[in-house]
Amino acid sequence: MKRIVLALALCLAPVAPAFAVQPDEVLADPALEARARSISRNLRCPVCQGESIDDSNAAISRDLRLVVRERIMAGDDDAQVIDFVVTRYGEFVLFNPQANGANLILWLAGPALLLMGGVVAAVYVRRRGQAPAVEAGLSADEEARLRDLMQK
Repeated sequence: MKRIVLALALCLAPVAPAFAVQPDEVLADPALEARARSISRNLRCPVCQGESIDDSNAAISRDLRLVVRERIMAGDDDAQVIDFVVTRYGEFVLFNPQANGANLILWLAGPALLLMGGVVAAVYVRRRGQAPAVEAGLSADEEARLRDLMQK
C-alpha cells in the first residue's frame, strides 16, 4: 500500500503547482503575505510572459516580488503597489490590463468580431433558406438529348 501511495505521489508531483517564492521572501505577517501573494498572482513576469511573478523563477520576478513586499511593508495599499510596478515596467506586467484608452480597442475587439460573425451567419442562413427552388425534372429537349447520348 505504501508503494502505491508513493508511486501516486511521484506521478502527481509534476502536476502540483510549484511556487517560486523563496522562504527568505515570505513576510512574517500572514495577512501581509496573503496580500503580497494576491498582488503577485496578477502581475506577469516580464521574461516568462505566461507566468505570474509568483510562479516564475526568473531573477526579475524575484526582484518584483521583493518590490511588492517592500511597498506593502511601507504601507501602500494594493492599488498603489500595482501602480508603482506599472509605472516602472509598463502595463505589460498586468495579466488583466485596464479597459481604457488604447486598451479599450483590445477589450472590445473580441465581442465585436463575435457579433459581426453572428450577423454574417444569420444573413447567410436566411438567404440560403430563401434560395429559389431548382426544378427536379428534365425538360423535353433535355430528355431527348439524354436518350440520344445513352444510345451511342
